[in-house]
Amino acid sequence: MSNSSCVLSTTELCFSYGGRQTVDSVNLQLQAGTLTALVGPNGAGKSTLLHLLEGRLKPSKGSINSSKPIGLMPQRAAIDWSFPITAEDMVRLGMPSKRKTTVANQPDQLLDRVGMGTMGSRRLSQLSGGQQQRILLARALMQQTDILLLDEPCSAIDPPTREHLLRVMRQQAEKGQTLLVSSHDWGSALNDYDQVVVMDRQILATGSPTAVREKLSDMTCMMGSHCCG
Repeated sequence: MSNSSCVLSTTELCFSYGGRQTVDSVNLQLQAGTLTALVGPNGAGKSTLLHLLEGRLKPSKGSINSSKPIGLMPQRAAIDWSFPITAEDMVRLGMPSKRKTTVANQPDQLLDRVGMGTMGSRRLSQLSGGQQQRILLARALMQQTDILLLDEPCSAIDPPTREHLLRVMRQQAEKGQTLLVSSHDWGSALNDYDQVVVMDRQILATGSPTAVREKLSDMTCMMGSHCCG
């Protein structure tokens, strides 16, 4: 893809917390309509990078350039699931205040898309972990942003749910939305995504799954032997 399709980039992006550099000189480019996996070990700075890109954190150094609105799907653990609202209410929380909601982006339509069409009236506390992930994805889609950052959307869920969420994300990319998905799943990253970014505070490799696989096999991998498989 040409640089003209780049919708988000960073230049020497850094963030320090408690005296530790958690994001170190990250140069990243995201192309329009791509599904990109952001992989790395625990503590690699993946969540911090997403929060920097979305604007929840301010960089200690470097810059972020984006020509499009950015949305975020947070980790499931960051949500209080005891809050006394329904699944449909949770999806509505993603409704943009200044954007017109289309028929395709009504809460009931989005619940159908993520396989939760019959569970909109359920309380959050009644949902399983996989159902909670589906609700968070529906809420993120409700934001109607051109760029969507997803923090571990497929963690700790069963394979059918993971495959369903991946299909929905793929459909969004095919519609032109740009998605950056943090993940611990190396196998999926190297098989199911358009692009892969390998991070351990810094960007260690980036490119197509094939290019990243070849690069990882040629370098001393500090993140466990499974990352090169």
